[in-house]
Amino acid sequence: MNLDLTDKRALVCGSTQGIGKAIAIELAQLGAHVTLLARNEEKLQQTVQELDSSKGQQHDYLIADFASPSDVMLKLEVYLKQQEVIHILVNNTGGPAGGPITDARPEEFLNAFNMHLINNHTLAQAVIPLMKSAGYGRIINIISTSVKQPLHGLGVSNTIRGAVASWAKTMANELGVFGITVNNVLPGATRTGRLESIIENKAKKNGVSIDSTEEEMVAEIPARRFADPEEVAAAAAFLATPAAAYINGINVPVDGGRTGCL
Repeated sequence: MNLDLTDKRALVCGSTQGIGKAIAIELAQLGAHVTLLARNEEKLQQTVQELDSSKGQQHDYLIADFASPSDVMLKLEVYLKQQEVIHILVNNTGGPAGGPITDARPEEFLNAFNMHLINNHTLAQAVIPLMKSAGYGRIINIISTSVKQPLHGLGVSNTIRGAVASWAKTMANELGVFGITVNNVLPGATRTGRLESIIENKAKKNGVSIDSTEEEMVAEIPARRFADPEEVAAAAAFLATPAAAYINGINVPVDGGRTGCL
């Protein structure tokens, strides 16, 4: 099975913490040159130093804020003038704040739409010509299991994640002929800062302890534990490899079996 990413260039968004950082580390271990994209330069510099370079990889980073799609595109346009090719794009950014959908303000949907779908789309449009020229492309979107089964208390997130999944499937249908695949990884409950925030808010809302809230959530997972970011990263990294060339337009839950539908 060919898992070698030597001489491949990957652009990984939201890559200084959590799942995004774990993906960047995994891709580098498989031999890829990695470009990190996030807003905190100090964390970017630190993460670059943690990436494997034993195969001569050249890693770098871009500073941009996903809250401003125009800023992301400006930085990317300058960067792409220096790059001959991008083979792998990992779209990843933090999810919208929780809350009932009936309480959501219209601007919350608009902000989330820009941060997720619009950024994903403009990034993809920028790198697709390079992927076509290379005859190799992997667009991997880190979304959520809410694509298959909406999650309680995440009204805005459920809505936007579904839109991104539909966008990705449509793009997969159009790009397959060029040797470019588009797939979604759907993390379940994963030990990240976002999960900690969700647990804290849920415990506060229900007037119970954080420990009991965590125990309740774990009990819903057949694996009886939360995922580590590295486990989600492994699925994303596989989809980036030559071995996954015929996997296209799918949603891959990495959730320990929690999602109740097929």
